[in-house]
Amino acid sequence: MVDKGSRAVLHRPLMILAAAMAVLGVIALGGLVFDDRSLVNAPIWLKPLKFTISVGLYAVTLAWLLGQLTRGRRFGWWLGTVFAAGLGLDMALLFWQNIGRGRTLHFNQETPADQWINNMVANGAFAGWGATAAIAILLLFQRLPDRVMNSALRAGAALSVVGIGIAMLMFTPNEQQMAQYRAGEKPSIVGAHAVGVPDGGPGLPLVGWSTVGGDMRIPHFVGIHAIQVLPLVACGLLVLARRYPVLESEFVGRNLVRTASVGFAGLLALLTWQAQRGQSIVHPDFWTLITGAGIIAAVAAGSMLSLRVPRPMHQLT
Repeated sequence: MVDKGSRAVLHRPLMILAAAMAVLGVIALGGLVFDDRSLVNAPIWLKPLKFTISVGLYAVTLAWLLGQLTRGRRFGWWLGTVFAAGLGLDMALLFWQNIGRGRTLHFNQETPADQWINNMVANGAFAGWGATAAIAILLLFQRLPDRVMNSALRAGAALSVVGIGIAMLMFTPNEQQMAQYRAGEKPSIVGAHAVGVPDGGPGLPLVGWSTVGGDMRIPHFVGIHAIQVLPLVACGLLVLARRYPVLESEFVGRNLVRTASVGFAGLLALLTWQAQRGQSIVHPDFWTLITGAGIIAAVAAGSMLSLRVPRPMHQLT
């Protein structure tokens, strides 16, 4: 948990989860080399490898974040434990279903066993999402000494909650599945990653995101990792302050982080909108490009305004 003093320690259950992901990641990497099986037109070990990396990084980040709490540390410890248990369950089921049974994990409703596994994964994901949401709320009541990092942690956790929640859009039946329901049939697959095209089509190397249609995994991925990106922005500003004195101002740093947070939120909304329209990430249309340009312009303008350090009050009189 935490020690009796003020020194922060990393959350042990989350670090155990991260260590387990490191071991499973090595196993998955070996599977990619020595196991030539495929699932949904992709190497069968690719999805477990991607999830071990993502979950491992998230667990380490969350463990560090919980160590920064100054209030509600015991409650935060339990929230981190719920997250570790929920995601640990999901990863165990992922390896069992994908590697052990050679069957798809998400959206699979073909057999009673598939349905049970799919429902258990959903329970684990909801537990992790709920714990992250509660941690984001808990951060609102913290008063960290570094206000720049405080802003980054709050915004990063909040956007991460949104990113996890975007996954729920994948579990609604698509048009083809709705047509099966209307015809009195029960589809074996309910939900999809891709929008406008079937799952398993042409995709980007490694990540597999669709290059011919929309893909909800993109905003989901981007949103989840806001919890790492925005604190890294705050750390970057701290490093740059050694060369640029204007960044030594806490006022400037906090406004720059807030500007980055708004820009990140805009990017997340844009990627979700693009995917929902069935548009590939590599083939943006005019409206996607003009919206993206608007977000960049807004962030640039906000950054310029943030760099304007206010003069001391005695110089204003």
